[in-house]
Amino acid sequence: MPVSLPVSIKTQKISSGKDKNVFYPQVFDMKNKSLEQYINHKIVHQTQQLINELVGGVPSSVVEMIGSYKIKNNQREVLSLSLSNYTYHYHAAHGMTIIKSLTFDLKKGKLCELKDLFKPGSNYVKKLSALIQKQIKQRDIQLLAPFTEIKPDQDFYIADKALVIYFQLYEITPYVVGFPMFPISVYDLQDIIDENGPLGRMAENN
Repeated sequence: MPVSLPVSIKTQKISSGKDKNVFYPQVFDMKNKSLEQYINHKIVHQTQQLINELVGGVPSSVVEMIGSYKIKNNQREVLSLSLSNYTYHYHAAHGMTIIKSLTFDLKKGKLCELKDLFKPGSNYVKKLSALIQKQIKQRDIQLLAPFTEIKPDQDFYIADKALVIYFQLYEITPYVVGFPMFPISVYDLQDIIDENGPLGRMAENN
């Protein structure tokens, strides 16, 4: 397997006043220019969606906004990143944060949904939900209601040899718990992952 170099990334910024800054990544210097444009467009779109969701049509009441990003994986032709936005509105009890992730399969030139990581027809929802259920018990995570299963398009990112499934604030846990993150080893999913997809490449030992 030829070595695939990481994608070059630079930071861009949207700013309106000293307490409203959103930093987001953009890729550059890719051989495939149309793929570069596609990735950058998806990142900008998701960054803007987070802003819109947290402003909620009342921009005048926003006191503070901090947007940042983390590159979770940039190897084996898989680029996975998370975008977070914290916004505080005037007189609110506390600020609100949303984290959204984007995972690109650079080999196929596409943005991946959770289902794309697994073999067609495999019951990935059931398998992932059972592994998460186990972690909830082991880690004694406080829930708002009994956990049954993830959504088919649950939030996720890839970090080296782990698939990390996560939930938004208040989605399954009280605010105080923060963002419940569940790292799942690719080796625990080997029977259902698509060998030619991002998780398949992460599981290879070379």
